[in-house]
Amino acid sequence: MNERLDSPTLTIDLAALSANWRLLAAKAGPAQCAAAVKADAYGIGLEPAVGALAKAGCTTFFVAHCSEGVKARTALRAAGHNGRIYILNGGPLSAPMAELYLRFGLQPVLNSVAELQFWRTITATTHNPPAAALHFNTGMNRLGFDKSDEINLDGVPFDLVMSHFVSAECPEDADNQSQIAAFTEIVTRFPGVTASLANSSGIFLPANPHFDMVRPGYALYGGNPLPGSSNPMQPVVQLDVPVLQIRTIEAGARVGYNGQWTAQRRTRLATLSLGYADGFPRIAGHVDTAPDHRAQALIAGVLCPFVGRTSMDLTVLDITAVDPAAIELGSRAQILGRHITIDDLAERSGTIGYQILTSLGARFTRHYTPAPVH
Repeated sequence: MNERLDSPTLTIDLAALSANWRLLAAKAGPAQCAAAVKADAYGIGLEPAVGALAKAGCTTFFVAHCSEGVKARTALRAAGHNGRIYILNGGPLSAPMAELYLRFGLQPVLNSVAELQFWRTITATTHNPPAAALHFNTGMNRLGFDKSDEINLDGVPFDLVMSHFVSAECPEDADNQSQIAAFTEIVTRFPGVTASLANSSGIFLPANPHFDMVRPGYALYGGNPLPGSSNPMQPVVQLDVPVLQIRTIEAGARVGYNGQWTAQRRTRLATLSLGYADGFPRIAGHVDTAPDHRAQALIAGVLCPFVGRTSMDLTVLDITAVDPAAIELGSRAQILGRHITIDDLAERSGTIGYQILTSLGARFTRHYTPAPVH
């Protein structure tokens, strides 16, 4: 494993990932449950995630870029599985890129008339080309065909019609119902074609807008699809980092760049091998927040607040509440796990859990617990 004393360790529970997919699949049934594995499977590693999800029964995957699609296809083949892989950020607009789509059987999500027209030229000279998906804008205003677009689908095979929720994590938001209504109207134009709207939080909306397929992402990896309510998902990631140094400072001493945090009492500190270069939020120990609202780490069974600005490779923890005999150099502090969720760390650091997950550092030593075989 080449694990070193100073190396943070990221443990990824593929069994929990599989269990989360099965829970969402059961919730959405009889609709098909796909999986969003873009951004390196939300930071946990695309290849092992795809392999585990395929073994759990997932047959449809969504990525953002063609390069991710190639990795996903390779991972599926290595696991002895096949499946559909859709490229969310659009169809190819060059011949070399189109060649990759064809070689690896990647299915473009067409978002514009220009993409549609180019894909038509590709499919016109290709035997049995991959079927495309059609993405319609129902309020997000990022990608997708608008209602006013003139769409000529002659000669273009497609097997999916989709859109994307704006505020599914807020069940009371009026945008949800307006988007469901708009997408329902769109779907009537394509009888017999698979329709997909719901993301992770969309699966749990009271209206059950599951249509034929749901596309969870964040919830698969342990994120809470029901903000403000109990999280039904199992945690997938655990991050443990080593203590590099322990020191005691007196009241009035300052910590970190620009001395942004000042000790109000005699304080014991632990310097951890973790920094913003590892994706840890720079303001996790921000000074304008009460200690019980700052980001925390679990060490020797005690939740301790971060203090001072996060450095590139280091951050500092106030361990005054911990028995000195319980900590030594090399002791591990847990940053993420069952006691500190990705949503909790994000909220206390002024960001969102998606950013915490997708920023998980490449320098971590990664351990994967195996997924069960079904």
